[in-house]
Amino acid sequence: MTARTTVFRETLLGRVRMADEEHERPVRLDLVARADAVPLPHRTTRARLTGRIRVAGRADDAEAQGEVEISPLARRRIRYRITFTLEGRRLELDGWKSVRPARPVASMTVLPYTLYEDGDRVGEGTLRFPLATGLLPFLASFRFPRPTAPDADRHLMARWDGKPGRTEVWYTTLTDPATGSGVWLHHEVVAPSDGSGAEAHGWIAVFPKDGPVEHARFGPVPFTAGPQGFDIDGVEVGPGRLTGSAGKFSWSLTEHPEGAPLHTFPRWSWRRPWLPASHMLPYARCRYDGLVRYGDEELRLDGAVGAGARIYGHGNARRWAWLHADLGGGDVLEIVAAVSMRPGLDRLPPLVFLRLLRDGRVWPARAERTAVGWAGAGRFRADIALPEWRVAGRVGRRRIRVRVTQPPERTLALDYTDPDGSRAVCRNSETADAVVSLERWWGRWRQEAEWRLPGTAHAEVGDR
Repeated sequence: MTARTTVFRETLLGRVRMADEEHERPVRLDLVARADAVPLPHRTTRARLTGRIRVAGRADDAEAQGEVEISPLARRRIRYRITFTLEGRRLELDGWKSVRPARPVASMTVLPYTLYEDGDRVGEGTLRFPLATGLLPFLASFRFPRPTAPDADRHLMARWDGKPGRTEVWYTTLTDPATGSGVWLHHEVVAPSDGSGAEAHGWIAVFPKDGPVEHARFGPVPFTAGPQGFDIDGVEVGPGRLTGSAGKFSWSLTEHPEGAPLHTFPRWSWRRPWLPASHMLPYARCRYDGLVRYGDEELRLDGAVGAGARIYGHGNARRWAWLHADLGGGDVLEIVAAVSMRPGLDRLPPLVFLRLLRDGRVWPARAERTAVGWAGAGRFRADIALPEWRVAGRVGRRRIRVRVTQPPERTLALDYTDPDGSRAVCRNSETADAVVSLERWWGRWRQEAEWRLPGTAHAEVGDR
């Protein structure tokens, strides 16, 4: 069972003077801390840090990582060590708040620090915790999630119960931080509507940052539901592991989940398959280690960021768009917009299911609010096209706009066969671009957050 984790968010503002510059620059840190224990004043607690570091005019790294040592009484300090990228250089920020009982507030909010590159000092500065604007969000961000690993693993079990006319999918998408390459692993079971035997097949694709997309298929072979996951001819999906081979490809990956499962569609639709299909993520945010080989190429993954997802239903939509966007700092955006094949529903515009996981909370609270509008929630709208598609809508006092770009040279087209024998084509990019703008109503619409993902969004558009 996964241990309970304390999570909180902190913003620090300040300035930095680089050794190669005479003037100071503004700096902003937006951090998320995760500790395996509750930080208490009398003991030393270490927490993992992820987040975004911005140095005006020189750096904007949304994948900063590090550690904070919280020891206000035992060592009288709160020490930060964070690694981030500045203009292609890998720097380490090292500093601490020196806790002094005589001046508790000042000492707990001021962080002098030094920047190092390969052990050499390259800059220094001071950060401050903004009490007036930061204290309430800081206190409200604390949360103690329930254990999630067993529940996530349970969602990997095969859903197919032998009924004809069903499709079941396990898929994984990830981005390698070292090379910028994207990886797509797709595992699918199709039970034809005519009652003939179910078959399993799938593919792997690698999307280099620079260079052509390469892929290979495996199967189809007869499928028999096993005790858990997907396991055919050496291709396996199981708790914490992904292994297999296809054509010139072979892969062996381990998964390290970092969040709770996320239901893109209403939660009940996964338990009771009354809708044409349902979509959910056992691992909404996950780190991947391992190796992918293809031909003479080798992609070694160390902490690659991605997600594992599941689909169960009666086949593909008439038209659809999908986005998985890791926004950094543990935040995730998932979108499925689709036009159903069912009579009547096929005449409607795309229904949008959007889930924003931010600060450990999911917005909107109910998945159906983005698909069916009611008081306080205008129905979300999707404009599905290529190379660019968009989604926009509002729930309560928040509204969101999403623009996704799938450049043709970074997009792979593959065909599907539905249980009824009809064909569909998806066009997928694991190195797509996305811009996400979140606004909140405070007498007028004001921007609450914006994320720009050049080449790290995972997206797809499909049709017939």
